[in-house]
Amino acid sequence: MHTPVEILVLGAGWTSTFVKDLCDENGLSYAGTSRSGRDSTIKFIFDPNSDDLEPYSTLPTAHTIVITFPITDKGASKRLVTLYAESHGQNGPTASGQGRTRFIQLGTTSIWDNKWYDRLSSFVSTPRAEAEEELLSLSPSYPSTILNLSGLWGGTRSPKNWVGKVAPSKEVLKDKGSLHLIHGVDIARAILAVHRNFDKAQGQRWILSDGRVYDWWDLASAWGSVPTLAASTKDDHGPQASWVRELMDELDIRALPRNVEMLGRALDSRDFWKTFNLSPIYAMNQG
Repeated sequence: MHTPVEILVLGAGWTSTFVKDLCDENGLSYAGTSRSGRDSTIKFIFDPNSDDLEPYSTLPTAHTIVITFPITDKGASKRLVTLYAESHGQNGPTASGQGRTRFIQLGTTSIWDNKWYDRLSSFVSTPRAEAEEELLSLSPSYPSTILNLSGLWGGTRSPKNWVGKVAPSKEVLKDKGSLHLIHGVDIARAILAVHRNFDKAQGQRWILSDGRVYDWWDLASAWGSVPTLAASTKDDHGPQASWVRELMDELDIRALPRNVEMLGRALDSRDFWKTFNLSPIYAMNQG
């Protein structure tokens, strides 16, 4: 078994790079897993239907485990948590979860479809959301919480590169409304805040965004498609800006961004930042 760590990320990928950097800055021990054991990660493959303890016994004891991959099978969330606990001598009944590893599951905000919604709003029941509810139901005996993330950006992920795929035609662009984002650094800050104050988080679902509602028309007008090598000049940013102007004339939109009520979904993430006394530090620059 590996040396104990403060934070263990199951499924080390894009998010884990920010978590690791922030752990290093704060002197917190960190480990991550991958299916192949690449880049100094621990090899771990989660089988949602297996009760084999062996894969879990090779994982380090951790104060907090962050699950980055989606779980969709009924019973799989409970299986992961209980098998890890059993393989690390944390099995047996406990009312408070004292001394047990805590679990943070990263989820998605796509389960909500209301106009305005917050973490307490009703959501669409999907296999992924049901698996998350299963995990929450284990708290406090097995302390757990869900962080539902909005659009991920930062590092290698730039929203400027999404415009061509999101709005390949004027007809598609016409139907595009809101966009919500959260930077990788702010995700890492949120994870560490929960790690340090887990009692505030356990048994609950949270929304993470930067507190803004972006308008896809606004973004498409500012950025357009990323130029290709065949573009005539470096200033050729595609046709989206002209499409937006035409749509504004056709629908009598006088200025951008459009009113939030016109954009469809609107996400309210204030509860998390207030509870943990934080503010998101990264907002997307449209320049």
